[in-house]
Amino acid sequence: MEASPCIPFLSALLFSLAFTSINLISAARPQKANTEFIKTACGTTTYPQLCFTSLAAHASVIQTSPKLLASTALSVTLSTAQSVSSDMSSLMKSHGLTPREIGAMQDCVEELSDSVDQLKKSMAEMSQIKNSKNSNFGLIMNDIQTWVSAALTDEDTCADGFAENAMTDSLKSRVNGRIVNIAHMTSNALALINSYASLH
Repeated sequence: MEASPCIPFLSALLFSLAFTSINLISAARPQKANTEFIKTACGTTTYPQLCFTSLAAHASVIQTSPKLLASTALSVTLSTAQSVSSDMSSLMKSHGLTPREIGAMQDCVEELSDSVDQLKKSMAEMSQIKNSKNSNFGLIMNDIQTWVSAALTDEDTCADGFAENAMTDSLKSRVNGRIVNIAHMTSNALALINSYASLH
């Protein structure tokens, strides 16, 4: 009886599937370690769930590096702040806003613009750090901490302006949630930056 011509093909297919499964399991282990690293680090922040959800998608980039974690948190925060700032500028041009609402929106857009500038400076400075042994590490981290703190103050000022002014509930709900979210992300980024700075 002749051997079926399918047997060599099936053997090769089974071998290929087994090899692929082993590679997937091996690849999953570092990814799990990366995700656990992020989860543990985020546990030290004021808003751990937001921290983890905003950074988990970047686990393969962050790996288990405190510097990459702080840098990625800063990058994600900057990107979100830019998006919120742009949305606020568009919303400010909406029809039907009262003069008081327009004034609060203008103040908020200005505060967010300042916040974005502070976060951009922080990102540029963070990229200058090669490792925590850098002789300028302490000075650079001081600048970054100051700028991120200033960004957080700008965002809080914007949020306070909406809490204090007589706004319609719909405008408050559209704006306040996004401002509070970006302030929480900035707070988390600052906590991760502080953790990284403490390694030196």
